[in-house]
Amino acid sequence: MTPLPPAPDDNRTLVDALLAEQQQLTAVERFAQSHERGDFSEREKNYRRLLPATTPATGQQYAFEVDLDKCSGCKACVTACHSLNGLDEGETWRSVGLLFSDDWRAPQQQTVTTACHHCVEPGCLEGCPVLAYDKDPVTGIVRHLDDQCIGCQYCVMKCPYEVPQYSTKRGIVRKCDMCANRLAVGEAPACAQACPNEAIRITLVETNVMKVNFRTQIPAGSSPVVENKFLPSSPLPRITIPTTRYKSAKPMPANLLGGDHALTAPAHAHTPLVFMLVLSQLAVGVSVAAVFLEPAKWLSLVTAVVAALAINIASLHLGKPLKAWRAFLGWRKSWFSREVIVFGNLIPLAATSATTHWITPLAPFQKPLAIATAVAGLLGVLCSAMIYADTHREFWRVSQCLGKFFGTTLLLGTASTMAVTGSLNFPWLALLLTGVAVKLGFEQRIYRDYVDDDAITLTALNKTARLLSGEFGLIARLRVACLILGGVFLPVLLAVNHQGRALMAVALTLCVIGELLERYLFFTAVAPVKMPGGVGV
Repeated sequence: MTPLPPAPDDNRTLVDALLAEQQQLTAVERFAQSHERGDFSEREKNYRRLLPATTPATGQQYAFEVDLDKCSGCKACVTACHSLNGLDEGETWRSVGLLFSDDWRAPQQQTVTTACHHCVEPGCLEGCPVLAYDKDPVTGIVRHLDDQCIGCQYCVMKCPYEVPQYSTKRGIVRKCDMCANRLAVGEAPACAQACPNEAIRITLVETNVMKVNFRTQIPAGSSPVVENKFLPSSPLPRITIPTTRYKSAKPMPANLLGGDHALTAPAHAHTPLVFMLVLSQLAVGVSVAAVFLEPAKWLSLVTAVVAALAINIASLHLGKPLKAWRAFLGWRKSWFSREVIVFGNLIPLAATSATTHWITPLAPFQKPLAIATAVAGLLGVLCSAMIYADTHREFWRVSQCLGKFFGTTLLLGTASTMAVTGSLNFPWLALLLTGVAVKLGFEQRIYRDYVDDDAITLTALNKTARLLSGEFGLIARLRVACLILGGVFLPVLLAVNHQGRALMAVALTLCVIGELLERYLFFTAVAPVKMPGGVGV
């Protein structure tokens, strides 16, 4: 209930106070009165108050403005967005989260409504391999082109705010477009119109000013709590330059935490990608061995077959696999497109390289083709690593991705070569043991970030360490056991006793299983920094 205004004098009656209160109408009451009067022009005027007076000028764009003091967490904006856009069950383009303080001396709780931030440099647009995103040059609205999408879901990983939503039923990704069709005719977006307190409106922002604010005012290397000037407990704004403006008359402490801050939940497994990455890196490792071993015809053949199998399995990850041929379109900015191009050339190169060993006139091309295949493969592994490093997740930082992916290439390439050629001598054993050491070295570093169960403030790496030691603890231990048994114990035993290839094939199988488990944990244990979620809001 709206508080009564103070009485100007002692002669003021209760009726006078009630009449004064009626002059302070809420947005809902104003709408109800105009509806009862049938005054549609008045309603249109109310809605237009939620829009800027002019369209964006050069260097400006539309942006959401959220008055945190007016947001009550009622989720009317969520419902309106869902209803107007006909979203699927469980699909949300706008959500309501919660911020709170764990300091008993300064308790605070704040609900936060959030949707697509229509960033100045949107990660979804830059990462899309098929150019399925468009940033309107006039309004700055980032729109998704549904008919162009192949459902690779890379934009979901690239967006720090997890805005794009994958629709299993449609096999594509969808997202908020700020109700662009309504804005074009002077109507506010559904979320803004539905908010009973007018906490959401559309405003104009200067894009260059936002770049300066988010990228140059904070010294490099500052702690995330200090340097996040966008919203507490949210991804760093310097990554994509979000345009949503959150305002409040009261100071917003930098140490506020999201309502779901301490929750650790597994991420999507992306099973086809698990197999694709492991098999493609095995194939690349074998292709490198084919440069140095003679005859290399079987190694080149293994490279071609395994790489083709990896690419075909990867297509199972797409919502629209028949459109996969378009994946090269975003090669200028997307590491995904670059990976597709490189691995697309690896298969014919490896197949041709293998063919030269059976066709005598082509024998002079054996070595150049083997080298070209290996170079293409190594570039492909680099692209694979950068796909995930480019998402700015801590568990997927560059050093981790490069170490793990090239470690798998070294490990499985060596183990496969030993199994195919029967080479069990010391140099190959030393190379295999080096691969095992590299892999375990990079993987075990994460446990330094483990914190006890009583800790309240958790980083993304803390959550990953908790998952790997808790919910995925059995899988993590099984992965290490497979690697030690298949990559150390059996190969050493074979090198000492000079046994045949059969047992080495068993060792290779254990190594492959171990790498599949590692790559499964790579996807499921990642814990991105995201917008504040809520518990019970």
